[in-house]
Amino acid sequence: MTFASPPLLRRESGTALWRQIAAMLEKDIAAGQHPPEERLPSEGNLSVRFGVNRHTVRRALEELERRGLIRTEQGRGSFVAGEVLDYPLHGRTRFFDTIRAQRREPGGRILRLGAVPAPRAVAEALGIAHRSPVLRAERLGMADGAPVVIGVHHLPLPRFAAAETALRAMPSITAALAACGVADYRRARTRITARLPTGEEAQRLRQPRTRPVLASEALNLDAEGRPVDFTLACYAAGRVQVLVEEEMPEGWPGTAKGDAPSGASPF
Repeated sequence: MTFASPPLLRRESGTALWRQIAAMLEKDIAAGQHPPEERLPSEGNLSVRFGVNRHTVRRALEELERRGLIRTEQGRGSFVAGEVLDYPLHGRTRFFDTIRAQRREPGGRILRLGAVPAPRAVAEALGIAHRSPVLRAERLGMADGAPVVIGVHHLPLPRFAAAETALRAMPSITAALAACGVADYRRARTRITARLPTGEEAQRLRQPRTRPVLASEALNLDAEGRPVDFTLACYAAGRVQVLVEEEMPEGWPGTAKGDAPSGASPF
């Protein structure tokens, strides 16, 4: 991006130069000169624009990142933060429906897929013996191309053996469960905590390791109340805010008889 006339910093104003640069960049972002998810000019280009050294520019960018206006990806540069996504949690939350409902384009891909022995916590949640086989599916969920969640799903075997083939064809947990005869399922419980991401999680979510993620555990049941999926997920807290919704009973004001929230799984 080129600039018609570089803005002049007020060097005798008593306000640190990096603060002035941060304020100008914030103004540019607010004015739409740098839309969400756009990469900002490099530190070198910004140094030329403002007539300062890179350290001063870097300090300004660090301030914008601290305030959640931009994010910095190692080796790629700084990007304008996207709009925060409302992620509602209720009995039948589904990732693709949630993203589309906010007029954004959902996406996803399988990162790892295969049978593993169930760790103790997973086995207890699914009601199976420790180290019994489960299908472990690690999936990255995206909105408008930006990663928002990593979900690690555990489906008991051999009941869901056909889910592996289904997931290789289409990375949808809902479709994979349907391929195994589970047409509908509901979330029994969710536990949400905050923690720092691992190095791999930070890289997958394109965020610094110093920024927390929202970590969740979710157990999903079929219509007979049998566990079908235990999910461990981590959400990019800078792009997602969790919205807890209560499901309204039939006949409740504003709810048509028989209506239920559409779309229990992060995916």
